[in-house]
Amino acid sequence: MFKRRDSRPILRVVAEAFWPRGGWVRAAYYVKHRMHRLPGTPEQIARGVFAGIFTVFTPFFGLHFVVAAILAKIMRGSILAALLATFLGNPLTYVPIAYISLQTGHWLLGTTIRGQLNDSIFHRFSAAAGDLWHNFLAIFTPEQAHWADLALFYDGVFFPWMVGCLLPGILCGAIGYYVSVPLIRAYQKSRSARLRKKMEKLRAQAGAAAANR
Repeated sequence: MFKRRDSRPILRVVAEAFWPRGGWVRAAYYVKHRMHRLPGTPEQIARGVFAGIFTVFTPFFGLHFVVAAILAKIMRGSILAALLATFLGNPLTYVPIAYISLQTGHWLLGTTIRGQLNDSIFHRFSAAAGDLWHNFLAIFTPEQAHWADLALFYDGVFFPWMVGCLLPGILCGAIGYYVSVPLIRAYQKSRSARLRKKMEKLRAQAGAAAANR
């Protein structure tokens, strides 16, 4: 029921994850358009935007929708706005976001990133994933669980990232909030005025038609 009429090849799916059809400008315009039409007060929608932008800076990959929805619920913001705002995180922005969050975290903790940033992150992600898979298989086999790579991942990547995401996440989320409120308020007023004019025009046409009868 919800499947596409034309199934996309796997290479096209991967390619569009990095560069959507129509480009990122069109995708951003679509998100902006949907954001303006969301129900709720400008402040509620903007709080959702804050939650979504902040979530992008966290290291909870694969759970961004869940984290953004929970934060929006706690902040009494728009959950839909939070989910849309998470699209700020995409394959083109995750590298600078990871760099900023990790560098900030290591700076706050007084530690340093060992080795090259990209090599360190990707190596520790893959090593931690390997540990998780091995430990999962160990449940059903005589193999013993290994936690060394997961511990290194937590100490060198996850914990510094979690600490470092707070400052840039709150800063960018606050910017998104204060920029969104006046824009959404202006759009809602403009849309209400257009709808009011349209209703007045329809009433006038209905009155004219009744008078002609």
